[in-house]
Amino acid sequence: MKKQILVFCAMFAFATAGMAAVSVSSPTNGSTVGSSVHFVASASSTHTVTAMAIYVDNALAYKASGSSLNTYVTMSSGAHSVVVQSWDSAGLVQKSAETITVSASAPPPASGSGSGVVSVSSPASGATVGSPVHFVASSSAPDPISAMTIYVDNASVYTTKSGSLNTYIALGSGSHHVVTQAWDISGTVYKDARTITVSGGTPAPTPAPTPTPAPSVGTTIGDIDQMTGWENCTVCAGAGGNGSVATFGMSQFNSSPSMDGQSAHFSLGGSTPYSDALWWKQLGPQAGATHFVYDLYFYYKDANAPQALEFDVNQSVGGIKYIFGTQCDVRGSHEWDVWDGANKRWMPTGIACPAPPTYTWNHLTLEFYRSAYNQGTFVAVTLNGVKSYINRAYNQIPSGVSELNVAFQMDGNSSQQAYDVWLDKVSLRYW
Repeated sequence: MKKQILVFCAMFAFATAGMAAVSVSSPTNGSTVGSSVHFVASASSTHTVTAMAIYVDNALAYKASGSSLNTYVTMSSGAHSVVVQSWDSAGLVQKSAETITVSASAPPPASGSGSGVVSVSSPASGATVGSPVHFVASSSAPDPISAMTIYVDNASVYTTKSGSLNTYIALGSGSHHVVTQAWDISGTVYKDARTITVSGGTPAPTPAPTPTPAPSVGTTIGDIDQMTGWENCTVCAGAGGNGSVATFGMSQFNSSPSMDGQSAHFSLGGSTPYSDALWWKQLGPQAGATHFVYDLYFYYKDANAPQALEFDVNQSVGGIKYIFGTQCDVRGSHEWDVWDGANKRWMPTGIACPAPPTYTWNHLTLEFYRSAYNQGTFVAVTLNGVKSYINRAYNQIPSGVSELNVAFQMDGNSSQQAYDVWLDKVSLRYW
């Protein structure tokens, strides 16, 4: 009888697995593609598919909630191992593995007919502009537009999964060949090509980052890690605000490890890969605040456990929510990412962030401001005394509330390895 039960269970498991699959329609296995690789995939299962992810050479390149994805991933030239993976609500993991070759000289898809168009209103063709350059464009076609990309001197610099874009891109001085390209859902491509000149002497259309003032300027809220009333969530910390459930906790007033004898201890665990936890502390509406300096120390013990460590300042004022999201992508891109609020995605900055040192206090300072253009501007990140300028601005999302808060998020890795982080001397200065 025991053997019959085992056989039945094995047959049931096989049947269940047979009803689950990951289907990748783009790119095709063995294909040669350009550097901005178009991924289109879907997953099916007997249970609800909760998330999908793209791994390139064993590193997470993209993750989204739901049972489908349609995105572009910028990849370096050469052969790459690609795995598209899905998870369902029962914890079942399904994968589809491919090998593709990325070639900088790969010809782009044929341009569409005259029935589709890319319209660029900024910058004007032949214009001389300052940096960052303001790009405004839209596209239309008989079939819905699935994505738009800006290429500068044949390199992809910006992609959005929509039929319009409005962004600022920092470019070096001199002449640049710019192509704004759109794809519809059938894969047809539409383009606009023009040449612009970037002059270092021409004022940029957005204000230059404001230098950080002396410590006495502005209002400082100190020892936020010691304040009571921190809020938290796990599902809301995932992709699209609908992630998987993690186990997590927070305790305050810890004497060790600590810098001032009162650190806050955060923990993350669970069994579902890439589960996250988010904590935030409301500081009351400060409608007049436009500039922010988020300063803190963090301590952790295992550099292999975090997928990413995220540090945020969020302000809702005047009907707009400004999300100053900044993360050290420890196991993915190994660089600092910032949050593109309007397009709801992480944008790599090119500023390196390998795993910060363990068993020591790391000092982090982040600088932001909201501009007169209702954009959130990321000024700089300083980690352990090394300052790097980000100088990127992004449109934001509507909001009907009034608030100001600081936040901290822990992201789980592919095995949801449990880990701990301590924060101390957390402060926010604003003016």
